[in-house]
Amino acid sequence: MRKLNKIAASAMAVVMAGSMMAGCSSSSSDNKSTNPSTETKAPAASEDATKDATKDASTEAPVAEVKQPEVSSTGKKLNIWCWNNEFATRMMLLPGYEVNNKKKPEDGGKLGDVEVSFTMVDNKDNAYQDALDAALDKQADADADNKVDLFLVEADYALKYVDDDCSDDVYKYIAKESTSDMFQYTKDVMTSADGVLKGVSWQGCPGLLFYNRDIAKDVLGTDDPTEVQKYVSDWDKFNETAQKMVEKKYYMVPSVNDAFRVYQNNVTSKWVDDSKNLVIDDNLKAWAESSKALYDMKATTNDELWAGYDNAKNGGCFCAFGPAWLINFCFGYDAEKIEKGTADMTNVANAGKWGACEGPQSFNWGGTWMVPATGTDNAAEIQKIMLALTCDASVMKSIVTTYDDFVNNQKAMEEMANDKNYSSYILGGMNPLGLYLEGAKKISMKNITIYDQGCNEEFQTAMKAYFAGDSSYDQAIASFKKNLKSKYPAINVD
Repeated sequence: MRKLNKIAASAMAVVMAGSMMAGCSSSSSDNKSTNPSTETKAPAASEDATKDATKDASTEAPVAEVKQPEVSSTGKKLNIWCWNNEFATRMMLLPGYEVNNKKKPEDGGKLGDVEVSFTMVDNKDNAYQDALDAALDKQADADADNKVDLFLVEADYALKYVDDDCSDDVYKYIAKESTSDMFQYTKDVMTSADGVLKGVSWQGCPGLLFYNRDIAKDVLGTDDPTEVQKYVSDWDKFNETAQKMVEKKYYMVPSVNDAFRVYQNNVTSKWVDDSKNLVIDDNLKAWAESSKALYDMKATTNDELWAGYDNAKNGGCFCAFGPAWLINFCFGYDAEKIEKGTADMTNVANAGKWGACEGPQSFNWGGTWMVPATGTDNAAEIQKIMLALTCDASVMKSIVTTYDDFVNNQKAMEEMANDKNYSSYILGGMNPLGLYLEGAKKISMKNITIYDQGCNEEFQTAMKAYFAGDSSYDQAIASFKKNLKSKYPAINVD
């Protein structure tokens, strides 16, 4: 049975010692939970769109030649563990990958002679982690077709797997030089105490404030991003604008939870300190008080985060905070078409009805990393996937143009940010990549812990009664601590 190493204070210091420059994700999560979740599926690209994107990716000038590690495979089945079908849709852009059913990317496919299979478990309430841990515990004794080969993790619990022997050294699969254009912090997060890189991400998740253009024109008299930013440039202006929205019968944000990740990503302390004591940062209390004020003025709802987004998608509220995956997964697509497999990026719902600006604060939400599992018998396939989806600029640009996404390749994103021929149809033809890049440069992940998913979920859940007026803030905190202790007995909550 594998041994899950405890992350000590010294280990954490090394993991985060690298310079925190720019950064990306996931999948995440809250991302349903934390990048787009199992409840909101990524649409399959149409067959023609997929062919075109793959053709573009394979015919552009190749990336600079870098000598890659020599790897081989004996397995005939590549098992990938994840929590939704987002990664499966990105695999569709991989040259040489054949999807079993183009309407359902999650059905898997073929990479050469190797069958690709996805195991998907809901990320909520640690369900994915629990199921993955159980599978990894059996890894040494599992037969070839049942071994975990590649698994995905999110920022909220990535550190749990970094210093664990279940994750393998990325540089056994791809050359270090191939990762030079990745945002540095995405590598810092996945670097172990002894300096081994354990995972790489194809996506970047700096957040913006997305706003409804029609409502902006109705209430503010403009939908120009520069002008709208003036109304939300700090939290005082944000709250003043919320009052304007209420006067016109609009919500400001979809739910009380909407701004949580903005506040949480700007904390000055970890949820759990090095002595395993719970720490409730002042910024988290500020979020609770701000959300309570918005709810009391009828500027938002007390809905669950994901249900609240229907208010935004259906034109009932002015704005929402999130990274690129939010505008795509929650606002841009027609759920019925997604389920039928007929949605693609050319027939998105509400296309052009959204704009984007920086908002009161920069933040990061989510991120999905690919982690090679120790004991995999499909090293060659893992190498091909990682090289294509994290290092090949042409493939990564195809991800952006096909899914309106933002990817973990600084050079490619800088080029596209300055490309006058690129624009986001969901965002009314504007090019948001420059905004994402500026946000990415301000991101710090120094305060993440292995407990973040549970802490984030339980804190938001506990505050529901406070927002509704059914408990005081102190009573909500007591409920939070009780539930958190049940989930993580090792944490000192008092």
